[in-house]
Amino acid sequence: MSFEVAKKAIDYILDNENDSNFATESVIWDFIGGEPFLEIDLIEQITNYIKSELYRRNHHWFNSYRLNFTTNGINYDNPKVQQYIKDNYTHIGITITIDGTKRKHDLNRVYKNSSRGSYDDVVKNIPLYLSQFPGASTKVTISSEDIPYIKESVLHLFSLGINEVNINCVFEDVWKDGDELLFENQLIELADEIIDNKLYEGNVCSFYNENIGKPLSTTTSDQNWCGAGMMLSIDAQGNFYPCTRFAGYSLRNKKPIIIGNIRDGINNNLLRPFLSLTRSSQSTDECINCDYAYGCAWCQGENYDAADTPTIYQRATAICKMHKARVRANNYYWNKLYRKLELEGAEKPAEKSFDINC
Repeated sequence: MSFEVAKKAIDYILDNENDSNFATESVIWDFIGGEPFLEIDLIEQITNYIKSELYRRNHHWFNSYRLNFTTNGINYDNPKVQQYIKDNYTHIGITITIDGTKRKHDLNRVYKNSSRGSYDDVVKNIPLYLSQFPGASTKVTISSEDIPYIKESVLHLFSLGINEVNINCVFEDVWKDGDELLFENQLIELADEIIDNKLYEGNVCSFYNENIGKPLSTTTSDQNWCGAGMMLSIDAQGNFYPCTRFAGYSLRNKKPIIIGNIRDGINNNLLRPFLSLTRSSQSTDECINCDYAYGCAWCQGENYDAADTPTIYQRATAICKMHKARVRANNYYWNKLYRKLELEGAEKPAEKSFDINC
C-alpha cells in the first residue's frame, strides 16, 4: 500500500465520522500483512498521519484508538520496530504468532526458497516481547497435519511464559477421517497434563471453555458469529471489503466482494447483506437444533468461499466433527478439574471467555 492510498482511506473515515458505519466510541487501526513489520517505515508514516489528523480535527478518537499488529516475530527486535513500539506504547497491541514447539511451528512457517523454518528466529524474541507485554497471548491455528503436536505445543508455549494460548481449528475442509478422534485424544492428554500439574493456575488454553457444547436456548443470541461487515478492510489499491477474508488473496473459489473504495466511499447496498447476517439466516435446522451447537463457530469468508452459489448465507460445516470432539474433551477436562478441586477443597478457577478468530 502506498502512503497516498492510506492517507485517502484515513481521510475518508475521518471525514465521515457521523456516518453510522463509523459511529463508534473508539477505533482499532489494524495493520495486516503478510508481515506488517517489514513495512515499519510506511506504518510509522501512516500512524503519524492518523495521530496528527485526530489532533487537528479535535476528533473524539484522539485518545481512544488502538494500533493492532499480528506479527511473525522474526524482526521484532529490529531497532526501528522497537522505536515504534516505544513511541506508541500506550496505544499498541501486538501478538506474535508462534505455533508451539519447533517441530510444530516449522511445519508451516518456512522461509521462502528454503526448507528452514522460522522457529529459532522467533523464539529468541519472546523474552523481549514478554518483558514489554507481560500479559501477552499468542494465536495458534490447527489443521490436519498439526494434530499430533497439540499437547506438546501448548505445554511448550506455557513454558516460554506465554500464559494465554488462543487456539482453534481452521474452518476450511481439510479434515481427514479419524482426525476428530486424534484431536479429542490430544485434548484429553493435554487436560491431564494441565490438571495433574496445576497448570490451570496462571495459564489458559482457549480449547477449554466450560460454556460450549450445549443446545441453543430461546435466550441464545441470534447474532452473527464474527464481525464481517463491521470491520472495514482496505487493500493496497484502496478497495473496501467487509472483512479481509473477502479479498481476492484470501479466497480459493469465489470472486472478491468489494463494497466500495477510497474514491467513491462505501456502497451501503453492497454492505447491507452483511449487516443483516444472523445465526438462523445461514444455518440449517440441523445446526440450529444440534445438541452441541453453543460455541460452534464459523468464518463468514469461508462460508462464502465454500458455498454452492455466490452467497454469504450458507454456513460451512467442515468443522462440525472437530467441534464435537472438542466438546467431548471439554467435558472430560471440567469434570476432572472439578473433582480434583472438590477433593482438595479448593475454589473453582476464574472463568475466561474467548472469541474464536478466523
